[in-house]
Amino acid sequence: MDIKKSEFCISSPTVSKCPKDNKPEYAFIGRSNVGKSSLINMLCNHKGLAKTSSTPGKTLLINHFIVNNSWYLVDLPGYGFAKRSKSVQQKLEQMISGYILQREQLVNVFVLIDIRHDPQLIDREFIDWLGESNIPFSIVFTKADKLGPVKARQNATAWMEKLKDRWETLPPYFITSAEKKTGREEVLDYIDQINKSLEADN
Repeated sequence: MDIKKSEFCISSPTVSKCPKDNKPEYAFIGRSNVGKSSLINMLCNHKGLAKTSSTPGKTLLINHFIVNNSWYLVDLPGYGFAKRSKSVQQKLEQMISGYILQREQLVNVFVLIDIRHDPQLIDREFIDWLGESNIPFSIVFTKADKLGPVKARQNATAWMEKLKDRWETLPPYFITSAEKKTGREEVLDYIDQINKSLEADN
């Protein structure tokens, strides 16, 4: 997929305030500091599109970016950020689950995971919740450049293997690096395939 145009559209505090049209939406979410903004900017080839911050946990709204005037990339708040107050954390969880469970235009959730770390319980719980809720999703391993290709592949494979204790069919996964643009074409081709199958169904 060739991205000719990508721009910020709207930040919404609740799912009811999200755009009213029916373009397909692809949501990106992960723990704070997983490299989400950098990945979004790399995918869209647009350096300042999503604001990267040295302070994790900055995204507090549902952010819609329109791509090629045909689909939305949605930047969701990170989950499990320890320094937030309980009430803020609760509000964010309600906003995230409200969007994921209620948004009819949502066609895929990309769950971002830092490839350098062992599986974290919070990631696992989130992935299992998506599965139990019948939400289509894929896993995007980030920061692969910090490990090198062989170790990155080993870590990703080990991570996916651990899902087999509960998952009969594993979700698709991608190994990426915002720094080196690794995985960009694979993720965009995947989105393109889904868009084309949606068009064919209509």
